[in-house]
Amino acid sequence: MSRVDRLITSGTFALDGGVWDVDNNVWIVGDDTEAIVIDAAHDAEAIEAALGGRTLRAIVCTHAHNDHIDAAPALAAATGAPVLLHPDDLPLWRQTHPDRAPDGPLADGQSLTVGGTELTVLHTPGHAPGAVCLYAPALSTVFTGDTLFAGGPGATGRSFSHFPTIVDSIRERLLTLPPDTTVLTGHGDATTIGAEAPALDEWIRRGH
Repeated sequence: MSRVDRLITSGTFALDGGVWDVDNNVWIVGDDTEAIVIDAAHDAEAIEAALGGRTLRAIVCTHAHNDHIDAAPALAAATGAPVLLHPDDLPLWRQTHPDRAPDGPLADGQSLTVGGTELTVLHTPGHAPGAVCLYAPALSTVFTGDTLFAGGPGATGRSFSHFPTIVDSIRERLLTLPPDTTVLTGHGDATTIGAEAPALDEWIRRGH
């Protein structure tokens, strides 16, 4: 059975001419011999160190905002692992890495297996066109990137984002998961599906 390790890295998020300081969650899922990294943020050396010598099978990008992918090419070069991204986020990817394409696509329903644990790709657009979540039923966990946080959906006030779309993604793809599913986010604290479900109507009323 795989385990989940959390590494927090710090850097900047830049889009539409603005720059913000951010702390990112880097999730490492695997056993004692192999792992995948979900969102290679800011510091490839720290992520490689956190792997502890395990074989890195893939670098999975929940979306292509720069703060979630800035360390991906360097981590790939250091480990030989492929970078995987949903193709709808290629325009965002190219803003950060114009000369280095991802190594492979992510698709809705795709299955990734590491350490005997299966993760299913859920395409959840809204925060970004190619945003995905990764659901691991055996761990009772979903990795939501910036689609769902403790307290509401990810931001949709910038380019390539759309509030009605993220609400649909959360309602149809995430809130249908078991209520006790742990939600591990791209920034900040964990929550559960059950804790976030009652707030959906309030999110809709407030809009973004």
